[in-house]
Amino acid sequence: MRLLDRYLLRELLVPLGYCLCGFLIFWIFSDLFNELGEFQRKKLLISDVGEYYLITTPGFLVVVLPIALLLALLYTLTTHARHHEITAIRAAGVSLWRLSAPYFACGLVASSLLFIVNEFWVPDSAEAAEQVKSRHQPRAPDAPGRNQVRELAFKNEAAGRMWRIGTYNFETGEMTNPEVFWTEADGSPRWLRASHALRRAGAWTFYNVREWKEPPGTSSLLAPWLQTNLLVIPEFSETPEQIKSEIKISNSITLRGAKKADIPLVEILNYLRLHPRPSSSNASWLHTKFQGRLAAPWTCLVVVLIAIPFGAASGRRNVFVGVASSILICFIYFILQQLGLALGTGGYVPPWLAAWFPNLSFGIAGLWMTARVR
Repeated sequence: MRLLDRYLLRELLVPLGYCLCGFLIFWIFSDLFNELGEFQRKKLLISDVGEYYLITTPGFLVVVLPIALLLALLYTLTTHARHHEITAIRAAGVSLWRLSAPYFACGLVASSLLFIVNEFWVPDSAEAAEQVKSRHQPRAPDAPGRNQVRELAFKNEAAGRMWRIGTYNFETGEMTNPEVFWTEADGSPRWLRASHALRRAGAWTFYNVREWKEPPGTSSLLAPWLQTNLLVIPEFSETPEQIKSEIKISNSITLRGAKKADIPLVEILNYLRLHPRPSSSNASWLHTKFQGRLAAPWTCLVVVLIAIPFGAASGRRNVFVGVASSILICFIYFILQQLGLALGTGGYVPPWLAAWFPNLSFGIAGLWMTARVR
């Protein structure tokens, strides 16, 4: 059986490689045609353009890999069926499920690869690509530095702390002019102000600190409480990773970033740790995005379930039937996926159902059709 598995896998990987290379070349040239004027205006060198497409390729791979796998599978299975190879293999006592084992293994590997690329490479690729495009442009005198955010304000709802930061560097975790408002266990409010702060050894360290506090049991205004050059507060549990997630997701929740899908699972979890009880609209958006990130990589495995009954049916057919079938399947899947995500983020259906419905419906349909193949 190993010889048969290697043969079937080789016959699949060759057209899969051609499909991926063809899609990649077509995408690069079409995008280069559209962006060439902007590249020239920003004075990018050939090496910069090459670096730009190297950075953005993982994002393109996430979109095109399931399509390329579906097209390659339908082409391969249709070719085997036209030459009666599938009939001969099944006549030798090999079931269709066992025959499809190399295809399922390929789909599982593709799903794992898609998950890794989508979580660890794609989220930062858009920002890195923009930095490449603007590296030869003069920076405005009052523009924030690289990886810096100005006038940042957020609330740790779980701990009841409100932060206001003049400038925050989300790579180093250093902040300037931070202010923190919180309430003690005895109900007395406190206000801390510092020139700058950073996190060391798991604790926030503030410099040139002034602190105000309302004495317990009074209703007077905040009174000066402490003034020191250095103050370490290990009770502040906010981490640089959580603050970075706060910045990204707060921007993505806005109308301009509502369609972004490049938020890793860990950043959604970090945001939910700071906001354990978000509003209903934000909760629907966040949980739908989270479930969508989990469901997206499994598209490659669902593709295998759909391609087997479409391509393995006996009979002499034109190989371009596989191309037409893949286009139709991709179109229907895309419509269901976008409809489900829209309903989920709008709060009309549960987030798990919105994200997983295309995979569940196509997967169940693929299992049912494969079982009926004779």
